[in-house]
Amino acid sequence: MKNKILGFGMAAMLLIPLNAFAETASRIDAGDTAFVLLSSALVMLMTPGLAMFYGGMVRRKNVLGTLMQSFVAIAVISIQWILFGYSLSFGPDISGIIGSLDWIGLRGVGVEPNSDYAPTVPHIAFMIYQAMFAVITPALITGAFAERMKFSAFLLFTLLWSTIVYNPVAHWIWGTGGWLKDMGVLDFAGGIVVHITSGISALAAAIIIGKRKGYTHEAIYPHNLPMTVLGAGLLWFGWFGFNAGSALSSGALSAMTFVVTHISAVAATMIWVIIEWLHRGKPTMFGAATGAIAGLATITPASGFVGPMSAMVIGLTAGVVCYISLNMKNRLGYDDSLDAFGVHGIGGILGTLATGFLAQKAINPAGADGLFFGNTKLFIAQVIAIVITIAYSFIVTAIILKLLDKTVGLRVDDESEVVGLDISQHGESGYSL
Repeated sequence: MKNKILGFGMAAMLLIPLNAFAETASRIDAGDTAFVLLSSALVMLMTPGLAMFYGGMVRRKNVLGTLMQSFVAIAVISIQWILFGYSLSFGPDISGIIGSLDWIGLRGVGVEPNSDYAPTVPHIAFMIYQAMFAVITPALITGAFAERMKFSAFLLFTLLWSTIVYNPVAHWIWGTGGWLKDMGVLDFAGGIVVHITSGISALAAAIIIGKRKGYTHEAIYPHNLPMTVLGAGLLWFGWFGFNAGSALSSGALSAMTFVVTHISAVAATMIWVIIEWLHRGKPTMFGAATGAIAGLATITPASGFVGPMSAMVIGLTAGVVCYISLNMKNRLGYDDSLDAFGVHGIGGILGTLATGFLAQKAINPAGADGLFFGNTKLFIAQVIAIVITIAYSFIVTAIILKLLDKTVGLRVDDESEVVGLDISQHGESGYSL
C-alpha cells in the first residue's frame, strides 16, 4: 500500500510539468519554429561565408589569419551570448539603456514563448536566432584591420566590443523598453544594430591601427577571387535567413521580405557593374560581388517595411553611393583593408534613411509610414538613431582600441607583418605548394 501511495505521488509530480509542457506546446506554431530554426542556420552560415569573402581578398600569406578571425568569433560570441550577452540585449529593461542580468546563463529562457519577442516560437529558438546576429557583427569589423592585428588583441577586442557596443545598441533598438525602439525607430533586420555599429567601428579601427606596410606605394591585390565570390554567394544565400527570418514567422511578411532582399541585391549588382564599366573601362567580378553585398546591407533595415519597387530604388542607390564611397577611401587617407566601412557602414546609414523615406504600413502594419507617405516623425527618429549610433560606436570603439594598444598591443611587429599572419600568429600556411 505504501508503495502505491509513493507511486501515485511521483506520478502527480511528473504530471505537473507534463501538463505545463503540453500547454506550452499548444502556443507554439510548428511552422514558425521550423522557419526560425532554419533561418538561424542560414545566418550562422553567413559567418563562414564572410570568412571566405574576406579571405580571398587578402594576400595569400594572411588567408588563414583572416579566416580564423571570423571562424573563432562564432565560438567566442556564442559563449558570451549564452552567459550574459543575450540578457544584456533582450533581458528585462533597465531605464531603456540595457537589459538586466535576469536571464544570465539563459536562466528562464526555455521552450515557453516570450510574448514580447516571438509569441509563436520557443524563447530559446528566438535566443539562438539572435545569437547568430551577434556573432557576425564583430566579424564584419575584421575587414578594416585585416593583415595587421594581433590575434590576442582581436580576441579581447571582440569580447569587449560585443559587450559594450553591440549589446546596448541591440537593446536600444530591439529590446522591450529600449529607448530608441520606444521613440519609433525602425530597423527590421539590423541596419543600425549590425551594419552601422560594425561599419563605424571599422572606420575607427582603420584609423587607430593605421595602414598596412606598403599600402601607399605597393600594389596589394586579392589573392583568390573565386574564394571571395563563393563567400559572397554564401552571404547572399544566408541573407534570406537574416532578413526574411526577422519576421519570426512563416507567412506573408517573410515572403515579401525575402523578395525585396533579392531585388535590392540584383539592382545593386547591375548598377555597380555598369558604373565600373563606364568608370574603369572593364567590369570586374570583384566589383559585382561587392555590389551585391552593398545591396544586401542597404536593404537590411528596410526589408520588412518596403515593397518591390522601393527595394529596387534602394538597391540602385546602394550601388551608386557605396561605389563612390569605396573610391573615396584613398583620397581620405585611411586603410579600411576590405571596405567594411564603405560597404556596411555606408550601406547601413543609407538603408536606415531609406526606411525613413519609404516604409509603408501597407507592407507591415506593425511598422510606420515614411516621409514619402506623409509621416515626418519616422524620418526624424531614423536620423536621430543614426547620429547616436555613429557617435556611440566610434567613441567607444576608439576607447577600447586605445586601451588594448596600451596593454597587449594592437599590431603585430614589422617582421611578423611582412611574413604574414598565417605563420607569425598561427604557425601554419594556407597553401603548401
